[in-house]
Amino acid sequence: MLMMITSSIPMTMVEWLNYGWGYFQMNSLYEQIYNLSNLILAWRKARKGKTRKDYVKEFEKDTPGNLLKLQGELKNQTYFPKPLVTFIFRDPKTRKISKADFRDRIVHHAIIKIIEPLFDKSFIYDSCANRIGKGNLFAIKRFQEFLRKVTHSGSRIAFCLKADIRHYFQEVNHSILIELIKRKIKDEKVIWLIKQILENGENMTGRGMPLGNLTSQFFANVYLNELDYFIKQGLKAKYYIRYVDDFVILHNSREQLEEWKEKIDIFLREKLRLELHPEKSKVIPLSKGVDFVGFRCFYYFRLLRKRNIIKILTKIKEYKEGKTVSLEEIKRKLAI
Repeated sequence: MLMMITSSIPMTMVEWLNYGWGYFQMNSLYEQIYNLSNLILAWRKARKGKTRKDYVKEFEKDTPGNLLKLQGELKNQTYFPKPLVTFIFRDPKTRKISKADFRDRIVHHAIIKIIEPLFDKSFIYDSCANRIGKGNLFAIKRFQEFLRKVTHSGSRIAFCLKADIRHYFQEVNHSILIELIKRKIKDEKVIWLIKQILENGENMTGRGMPLGNLTSQFFANVYLNELDYFIKQGLKAKYYIRYVDDFVILHNSREQLEEWKEKIDIFLREKLRLELHPEKSKVIPLSKGVDFVGFRCFYYFRLLRKRNIIKILTKIKEYKEGKTVSLEEIKRKLAI
């Protein structure tokens, strides 16, 4: 398929693809995003594990033409994302998932490929979600490492502030997010493109990001990087891990964690216009076990939560029945 595309691309663009990213990194940030080499890589990422989907097959009836058209729209700033498709997903918590059109997902991958390296190096080590080399397994290993340290290998009592941000994706403030992005990105065309994506959807109030977009996952880390630095540098919390909007802090003093909880809630309200979930944010003894990233963690062992076992078995069954579940999706579930 790639050979088919490159055969219809001018020679200079084929050279860019062959010789890699260094050839065009002198161009502006926005030009790097719509560069055809970048769009081809973005298309390949967007289609991964989804080649059976009808919308992918439809796009690939004329992949070269569709990519060149998309490039032209981005170059001329006439690009507008298509309306999101929204559906309700129960897993078991009810979530509203908004799905972008396939061509828009290609744009999302193209953006992230270029701008993510500018931000990732400023993220704290224990920000674990949606980052290369991190994830659920990394987060749970760090939790167990911190648990051993704070309890001196189980010989001392310790506690955990297990916290969750209330309606996080629905409440992200666009103006604040854009200002945070502008600290790293000065190219106004890139900012324009990001606004196009943020403002796409039924919510035009300047708040919220669609759950399901690749860009939303990345922007979630940009936004809460402010919280990470407040907790690590402002509060001097040593044992802190965040996975999207769930985070834990371990300490041997319940009183200290209760005090930090109040300060964190004030910071979120004043700086990021968010708040802790009142029912899901509490200080608990580590001896009782802590639910984190799909596991219930105790001193000497961890248990995979029952609902995650059911989800994995369901996906395997659907795959065996020849449904649209891909092998890649099964592998992602098993990676927990």
